[in-house]
Amino acid sequence: MFENIEKKYGTPRELTMSFPMNPAEFEMLKESMKDGRNSDATLFIFKDDKVIVIAKPWYPEDLYRAPSGGIKPGEDVELSAKREAYEETGVEIELVKYILRIYVTFTHPSDPADSQERVRWTSHVFTAKYLSGDLQPIDTKEIKKLSLMSLEELSSLKEKLLAQDSGGLHYRAALTEEAIKKISSCK
Repeated sequence: MFENIEKKYGTPRELTMSFPMNPAEFEMLKESMKDGRNSDATLFIFKDDKVIVIAKPWYPEDLYRAPSGGIKPGEDVELSAKREAYEETGVEIELVKYILRIYVTFTHPSDPADSQERVRWTSHVFTAKYLSGDLQPIDTKEIKKLSLMSLEELSSLKEKLLAQDSGGLHYRAALTEEAIKKISSCK
C-alpha cells in the first residue's frame, strides 16, 4: 500500500512513540476505530510561507495544530489526505513530501492492578502546498477555526499543547516538533 506513495513522495523517517491517555479520550479513540481505522494523514499545508492550522471546538483559545484525519480501511492514502484537507480546511492541496511515519501506542490503565490497555495507531505525515479554495472548514462539527502560522509560531504552541490533560495533544506536540525538525532540515 505504501510502496507507491513512497515512490511518489519519498521514504519517510520512521519513529515510535507512546503516550498515556485519560479515560474519556481513550474511549473516544477506541470509538473512532470501530470501522477498522488505525491511522491518519497529518498535513503541514504551506500557503506561501505559512502553515494552515486547525482548532477543534474543545481546544482552548489560540491552540492550533496541523490538520489530520483518519484513513479509512482500504482507502488510498493520497486521496484520504486530500479529502481530509478539504473537509478540515476547505482547500485543495497537492502533496509534496512524505516526511514521517509515526507508530504510536496510546495506553490507559484498565484495572486496579494497573495493567495497561493499548491501542496502536500510525500517523503518515506529509508536507503539502495550497492550490485553491477559501480557508473555511467544511466540517464545522470537527473544526472550530483555522489560522495561518509560521513554523516558529506553530513550534511555540508546544507548551500549550503539553499543558492540556490530553495524551492525544501531547502526541500532537511531539509529532509537530519532529515534523518541524524534518521540514527545517529539508530546506
